[in-house]
Amino acid sequence: MSDIIKLTAAEIAAKIASGELTAVQVTEAHLARIEAVDEKVHAFLHVDREGALAQARAVDEKRERGEKLGPLAGVPLALKDIFTTEGIPTTVGSKILEGWIPPYDATVTKRLKAADVVILGKTNMDEFAMGSSTENSAYGPTGNPWDLTKIPGGSGGGSSAALAAFQAPLAIGTDTGGSIRQPASVTGTVGVKPTYGGVSRYGMVAFSSSLDQGGPCARTVLDAALLHEVIAGHDPMDSTSIDAPVPAVVEAARNGSVDGMRVGVVKQFRGEGYQAGVVQRFDESVELLKSLGAEIVELDCPSFDLALSAYYLIAPSECSSNLARFDGLRYGARVGDDGTHSAEEVTSLTREAGFGPEVKRRIMLGTYALSSGYYDAYYGSAQKVRTLIKQEFERAFEQVDVIVSPTTPTTAFAIGERADDPMAMYLADLCTIPTNLAGNAAMSLPCGLAPEDNLPVGLQIIAPAMKDDRLYKVGAAVEAAFVEKWGHPLIEEAPSL
Repeated sequence: MSDIIKLTAAEIAAKIASGELTAVQVTEAHLARIEAVDEKVHAFLHVDREGALAQARAVDEKRERGEKLGPLAGVPLALKDIFTTEGIPTTVGSKILEGWIPPYDATVTKRLKAADVVILGKTNMDEFAMGSSTENSAYGPTGNPWDLTKIPGGSGGGSSAALAAFQAPLAIGTDTGGSIRQPASVTGTVGVKPTYGGVSRYGMVAFSSSLDQGGPCARTVLDAALLHEVIAGHDPMDSTSIDAPVPAVVEAARNGSVDGMRVGVVKQFRGEGYQAGVVQRFDESVELLKSLGAEIVELDCPSFDLALSAYYLIAPSECSSNLARFDGLRYGARVGDDGTHSAEEVTSLTREAGFGPEVKRRIMLGTYALSSGYYDAYYGSAQKVRTLIKQEFERAFEQVDVIVSPTTPTTAFAIGERADDPMAMYLADLCTIPTNLAGNAAMSLPCGLAPEDNLPVGLQIIAPAMKDDRLYKVGAAVEAAFVEKWGHPLIEEAPSL
């Protein structure tokens, strides 16, 4: 089992295609790993053992019939519990959807199944994707496999922890303000936020519709690219889906190079609040890029300092609108329906019992920001700042091909450390939020361990919209250089659980 679970997704797919391994063997090895360690990690909310083995058997039957297998056929995957899955619970980490079984698959789920990817189950997350630590899950926190007393990032901490604990070689996350990249950073894995509209949002439970974006999570850049290619592409069921060819991300990941590229470093992405070890590893990454032939360009983007404030007006405003559908009448939990309460009272009682504190906080913030007399002062102003950030990215990308920064200002903090301090929690997304506001593509990949705590540090790469392939070209070059320097992938240093 230990040999199989340490393989990359690309290696697993090749061994299944050649007959060296069967999809059932691979799936059983990962299910056994989940059974062995998930009581400690708590990465999964639901494990679909029977469904996963049935998918794996179907892949093996295909190969026996001589049918051509896709590039990820038979490879197991952990799916964030925000995507609908027909016949399997989808809770979004909330009590308000406890026990809800969707009648349909999200487009991402459909595409995974069509590619013969084996879905092991649904992963833990901050309720409705609101959080940076997975502590806001109604079903309890997830531990970081590097140190189980630390957070695995959020909102997609279940997906990143599953990768770092070798419970799955692939995972799917969603990124509204950094919820793929920040968990990747603190768990020493790879996470990609595609260009907004690059991956369909149909069947992905909405938090903030103009910011939400599904994307791939993996342990290597190539694995992330292979998964990206499976889930991306136009979907007529999503009105924000981009009707254009998917950038050649796999080709870019196989041909990593930064030679002759202009790489931007934004001066706003450092300073107060940044851990010394994170800055040290980032500076070393910049020197590495220089040594690989990149030209480093200093950038000044003053409006990036306003990104956090703008985000925490726009995202709660959209969430207060989106979450209005959870009324206790149509689906999910229902409280107080005993014949003595009106429909309005049932809705109120259901929301009181079903939503957690962070979700309630953001609904109230958003409702206030959208209220009569305050709309222009708050939401309207935040949208103007968003436009300024977008324009600054456009000007920056006239000077550079990609931008790099630390993914998050610190390494993983202790579970409970910031639970009572929302502002400290929100600062975890300081470097990731500007990209969501602009709709650009971004990746986080490991760039070493911080000297002071021996925990992973992430390097963020940002590319213009629809230039996702640049992420993989730069990411693959950096990854290869680091592996050569360390003598092995960083994830191999993760403690054995």
